[in-house]
Amino acid sequence: MDTEQITLQEYCKRLSQAVATAEGVQNVWVVAELSDVRTNASGHCYMELIQKNEDGSDLAKIRAVIWRSAYARLSAKFTAETGQTFSTGLKVCVMLTASLHPVYGLSVVIADIDASFTLGDVIRRRKEIIDRLRSEGILDINKSIQFADVPQRVAVISSATAAGYGDFVNQLYRNAYRLRFDVKLFPAMMQGESTAPTVIEALNRVEAEDAWDCVVIIRGGGATSDLLAFDNYDLAAKVAQFPVPVIVGIGHERDVTVLDDIAAYRVKTPTAAAELLIGFGKAMLDRIDSLASSVVNMALGVISAYREQLAHYQSTLPLLPVAAVRDAENRLVRLSSSVASVKTAIEARRTKIATLISSLTLSSAHVLSRRKSEIDSVAALLDALSPEATLRRGYSITRINGRAVTSIDDVAQGAKVTTIVADGVISSTVDSINANK
Repeated sequence: MDTEQITLQEYCKRLSQAVATAEGVQNVWVVAELSDVRTNASGHCYMELIQKNEDGSDLAKIRAVIWRSAYARLSAKFTAETGQTFSTGLKVCVMLTASLHPVYGLSVVIADIDASFTLGDVIRRRKEIIDRLRSEGILDINKSIQFADVPQRVAVISSATAAGYGDFVNQLYRNAYRLRFDVKLFPAMMQGESTAPTVIEALNRVEAEDAWDCVVIIRGGGATSDLLAFDNYDLAAKVAQFPVPVIVGIGHERDVTVLDDIAAYRVKTPTAAAELLIGFGKAMLDRIDSLASSVVNMALGVISAYREQLAHYQSTLPLLPVAAVRDAENRLVRLSSSVASVKTAIEARRTKIATLISSLTLSSAHVLSRRKSEIDSVAALLDALSPEATLRRGYSITRINGRAVTSIDDVAQGAKVTTIVADGVISSTVDSINANK
């Protein structure tokens, strides 16, 4: 056999040298997603770096390590700059160096981490969700919902075993103002991949009951990376369109999620969420106290005014009867004088009326006598001029068809005529007509 024969150790040595001197595999910045991140007892951090396609299936995967000598420094730097721990689920940009050990085999070592990339990716994803909600017109719906004056019926979405939930309930029930709240827990996962689906399902249960003034979503402290589960579009859309106000108290003061930008209220801790609800009640108590003070002040003002009025009446009341009697006496004197004047006027009127009656009687008799004489004269004249008087003097009236005959032209020969005399009527027929010569 003419080919060269070498030992496995030599082959591994050559391969190690090839890897160490190969271009493009030493100190290269690589973008990938972290998976299965864990630290062993020796302080080394092991993980898988994954690249996925759009449907979520793996395109590439490789094991990687951060040696103990660098891990503490890189981890602290990453957390300080991003506010998150170096953990599964993050998208990172890391500097990789490949090496091949004759015994331990191929290693991909992380020499550095670009924290700004991870921070930018989280912010980018959050911005994409916010922009999408804004374009759909639902970003500010929950913010615009009016809180009840005192939201006392509170639906809480949290892990049943979370210390934050216990802190919230204790703070709420032990408030210094003895305000009463009706609280019901709707359990949900508050970290990991099940967070968004279980919180959405809890919101659906709350909505189905239609009996709550507000919803409180709370989660206590913990790894900042756990909060990435809340940067979820479906969950954000559900909260944005929820029909009652949502209060979000997730993580620490420095932590921010998409829900903080769309919920009606964002507080820093579960305890702060309880304090917010207590604050609503305290504000109402203050309003009631203010109204009560206003009512008391108004009542005191009215009582003071009536007291002054009563004092005035008490000082003037003894004088009123005397004044009233004096006024009545004066009025009586004036009325007596007026009655005497009226009596005198009446007597004068009576005398005048009697005189007028006497004058009227005499004048009437004289006028009637004169009018009777005039009427008698006219009657005698009318009697003398009447047709009957004329007939008594020897005259007669001849008529044809009821009309008086005043000319021979009114009569024709043979006509029947009627002649009226003083003591009767004569009917005749005309034989001849002779005109005066």
